[in-house]
Amino acid sequence: MWRTLIVDDEQHARASLTKLMVKSKLPFEIVGTANDGQGGLEAIRKLQPDVVITDIDMPVMDGVKLLKSARDEGYDCRFIMLTCMNEFEYARQSLEFGASGYLLKLSMDVDGLKQAMGKVSRELEQQEQLRKAERWFPKKDEGEPTDHPEMNKIIRHIEEHYAEEITLKRAAELISMDASYVSDLFKKKTSQTLTHYVQNRRIQAAKMLLTETNQPVGEIARQVGFENDNYFIKIFKRWCGVTPSEFRKEENK
Repeated sequence: MWRTLIVDDEQHARASLTKLMVKSKLPFEIVGTANDGQGGLEAIRKLQPDVVITDIDMPVMDGVKLLKSARDEGYDCRFIMLTCMNEFEYARQSLEFGASGYLLKLSMDVDGLKQAMGKVSRELEQQEQLRKAERWFPKKDEGEPTDHPEMNKIIRHIEEHYAEEITLKRAAELISMDASYVSDLFKKKTSQTLTHYVQNRRIQAAKMLLTETNQPVGEIARQVGFENDNYFIKIFKRWCGVTPSEFRKEENK
């Protein structure tokens, strides 16, 4: 369930939206409400919501200023703006500051809410996947992985296509160099053979999928570039000291 904050200066509007959220059976849990933008900002700091549904026209601090203030403070929660027809210019401004969308207050219904919140849910899922990926594949220091541009080109190709067939011959063809020379130079620049580098990248991807999903081991093997399940298990155990199933069991503890 995604944590949701409602900000609106009209109590009946907050109550009506809460009922619509429950009726729509969307995966959003209302964790708090606020009756103006300043209170909304304080609630964001305290509750750390995934989503903020906020009216635009409010006293003390309006919805657009709330959005901008939240972004200035580094909060990346999704925003849905509640607006009337004559406030459309403010709604447009909110999109420029990163709002996910807006709802017309006077014509809001379950279908419209589902459409808007469905978009937000997809954005949050993508954001969550990126966070998971960063856990397993943290960003390295700025700059190229080696001091050799052609080897960097091969490494980038591996990062983007590790699940595909990658051979020394194809890597050499990628940069128009002799395969034997590429083999020696790649090991010199990375301290790994090309085969080991590709295996390591595939195993890291497999570890993420084993931990973050319930997909079968065989399906994960194919997703990361191993056509043979037994070979995948053999290579995984060589790198990790345990089988994929044993690794998953340990991670789930």
